This record gives sequence, C-alpha cells and structure tokens, in this order.
Amino acid sequence: MKIRTITCHHAFNHGAMLQAFALVRYLQSLGHDVAVIDYRPRYMPTHKIDPGFVYDGILSVFGVRHLYGWYKRLQMPSRRSHYALEQSRRDAFETFFKRFIPVTQVQYTSIKQLRRNPPEADVYIAGSDQIWNTNMKNGRDDAFYLAFGLPKRKISYAASFATQTLNKRYRGFVRKRLSRFDAISVREESGLRILESLNCTGVTVVDPVFLLNRNDWDDVLRQDARDDGQGEDYILTYDFEFNKSFIEPIAIRLAALLKCKIYSVGPINRDYADKSVVSCSPLTFLSLVKNARCILSNSFHGTAFSMIFSKDFFVVNRKDGLNARMQDLLNHYGLPERLIDSTVDDVLLLKNIDYTSVAKKMTHDIDMSKSFLQHQIDLAR
Repeated sequence: MKIRTITCHHAFNHGAMLQAFALVRYLQSLGHDVAVIDYRPRYMPTHKIDPGFVYDGILSVFGVRHLYGWYKRLQMPSRRSHYALEQSRRDAFETFFKRFIPVTQVQYTSIKQLRRNPPEADVYIAGSDQIWNTNMKNGRDDAFYLAFGLPKRKISYAASFATQTLNKRYRGFVRKRLSRFDAISVREESGLRILESLNCTGVTVVDPVFLLNRNDWDDVLRQDARDDGQGEDYILTYDFEFNKSFIEPIAIRLAALLKCKIYSVGPINRDYADKSVVSCSPLTFLSLVKNARCILSNSFHGTAFSMIFSKDFFVVNRKDGLNARMQDLLNHYGLPERLIDSTVDDVLLLKNIDYTSVAKKMTHDIDMSKSFLQHQIDLAR
C-alpha cells in the first residue's frame, strides 16, 4: 500500500522530528511504501538562517513567541555567537532528517502546489503532533487537513489541538475541514472533547513514538552508535519556556537530593546546568533521556520518551497554556502527581514511578492504536 503522511516534519524540535520518523518507520515495518509529504510552508523554519534574523531559530520551536523580548535584550556579540550555535543545532537536526526521514520527491511550499500536483497515494495520513493547533499557522493551514489530492482514504493519526478548547474564531474552519476525513484519531482526551463539540466523531490513539518499543529505539541508537550520558549520574532538563521557569529551582533541588549533576537540552545554554547540550540531534536527545537518572521537562515528547525508557520523570507546569497534552497523558496512566510546580515537596521528588500498571495500560493502548491504523489501511485495499 502506498501511504503518504503530512506533519510538521521539518521543525527543529526533537519531538516533532522523532514522531514523524516513528510513524513512517512503523508503517514501513508492515511492508508499506511510506514517505512524508515534504511540505515546507514559508512560515516554517528553514535549515539555513539569516544572521540578521537569528532569533528565528528559537522562536520557531513550535511558536514560542515570548522569546522575542528575551532576544532583543541580547547584545550584538551575543547575537553573532547565537547565530553560529543555532546553525550548528539545525545542522544536527538536518543530518538526522536526511538520514532517517523519507520524503516525497517533490517539495511543496503552499497548499496551491499541493492541489496542483498532489502526491500519489492510496492513503493520506495527517499527523501526528500539533498540526491542528489553531494558535499557530499550521493549525489554520488547509494542507494539514488534507484539503488536496484524491487518495482512496484520508485519515488522521494522533493529531493534536494542543489545548483544552478550540478558539471560537476557527471552529467553523476546523469543522468543515474535518468533515472531509474518512476517519479521525487524536492524541489526547481533550482532542476528543473538541471533536465532540464540533459534532465530529473520532478515537484517541497513542503518539507515533509509542508505536516503536524500547528495543526499536535502542536499535536506532545502535545504528548511530549513540550512547550519550552512559555511566554518568545526572538529571536531564528539557525546557520549552525560556524565561525563568519553574524548572531551574526544581532541578537544583532535585540534583542536591540525588547528589548528581544537571544536564540540559535545548536551543540555549543554561547557567544552572553542569552541562548544556545545544547542538543536539534527535538521537543525542534520545540517548540522554535513556541514560538519565530522572527527567524534568515541560514537553510532551520529553514525557513520552521518559515513559518509553521507564525513567523517573516530572512534568513542570507551563505558562503558555499547553499543559493539556501532558495533563491528559499523565491522568490517563495514573500519574497525575508527576505534574508539579515550585511547591513540590522533597518526598515526591524522591518518589520512584512503579511502571507495572503503567506498562500494562501502555501495551493495551498501543495495541488498540495499531489496530486502528491497520483497519483504516485495510479499508483502502
């Protein structure tokens, strides 16, 4: 079966790139001809950046707009330094992208191009990740609602609205476009509630990264001989907020309690960390999660990979309203106490996760998600 997926596959963000890879890799393992539609609209970041607009590198990590004020306060020498660092970070992502993510021969930059020359396929799959987040341009882009081409079947897989409620301004827009899907699956319970409010039917499925098990991810790391952090004792922070978030004081407390170092992953250096990894490929990120003693993040995929590798982790509240994804995930697996803020006490910080029941529920959900995909593909035969 010929399958083409569309997602934010070329964002310089670990979760975005790894989920795009995971869906393709899983479908390929079933024997299908799979590629990502190489859709790169002009509002998305490019590999090479303009030194005059160096802030684009960090602002475009899925729309973290509040960084602009932080960026403007930098002195010019720091801007030039950040330019080089940001370019090296993008180079690391680009290397992974070219090696691991198969894309269509045609690269598209607009919905008009997609409609004029749509990729041939039996099935189109929209997703995963925040493709329907209407607070960002991609959530208001017809391309991510498969408004092009005539495959036998159009479905979504683990698409995310990213928030608890849909902006009223875009409810009609989203309802009309979703009505054209043959089947809809979303990643969060909150997404299911949004669908119901639009009189659309759908199901919840796991994020694509869960379709590959720990051994699968270990195999990917072995292909690249990645073992970053092995033999070292550290907690890992993965911070999507670039102001003085709660992660810093909690990380310092936790490191003192565990008597270990702090490593950070992200587009800027962290003063509080013993080691900041900025030019970090998705595989380096994976390896650092795998070998960490505990992970502190405010990222959905930081949480997801912590669970895949059965690590202790905490999710730190975000100020940008995107907590819904993590709240749904943690509540679903009976881990609501892992969502914390600065008031967290030391007893909880030292509490380990019992993965016995979590693993059973994850296995059930993964099996159901794989069944959804297989059934939808079979209907296109």
